[in-house]
Amino acid sequence: MQPIRLDFCRAPRAPRWVAPLLMAIAVAFAGDVAFSTLRAHRDIQKTEEALARLDPRHFKPARRVAADEVAAGRETLARLATPWERLFAALEGAASENVALLAIEPDPKAGTVTISGDGKDYLAALTYVLNLSRADALARVQLMRHETKADPGRPVNFAVSASWGAPQRQESSSRGGS
Repeated sequence: MQPIRLDFCRAPRAPRWVAPLLMAIAVAFAGDVAFSTLRAHRDIQKTEEALARLDPRHFKPARRVAADEVAAGRETLARLATPWERLFAALEGAASENVALLAIEPDPKAGTVTISGDGKDYLAALTYVLNLSRADALARVQLMRHETKADPGRPVNFAVSASWGAPQRQESSSRGGS
């Protein structure tokens, strides 16, 4: 009986037709890429030639923009860049079941907000003002006015003013670093 030789390291051989098939696929792919590149260069050249032939006298001159239109555009941009999420997060964080907000009047240009609401009583209104003053997004939180209603539960109508937004944040950042 002859000894059996087992070679566990040698990989099985691939069929002979696999290598030529892979080579044919690679050549076809390279040809397609070359053809697409040539077509793109040709299209770019045609477009550049067409643009060079255009007569600039056929185009309308740029319209002058009025100063008020520029100001309106800048104001819109400032409103879009305002950190609304921080204001809403501060309002939600200070929320209480004893207080109902009636109005939120932000002034992004000045960086202030006025908040009006009704409280169950005077203590509920003061607690709400305290909760707002603890919010990171607001500074200089002040109770502007309060009025006790003649209703049986003696609810309180109040208004709060606070600084908020980018101008206020820059001031507090410079104060914190000093």
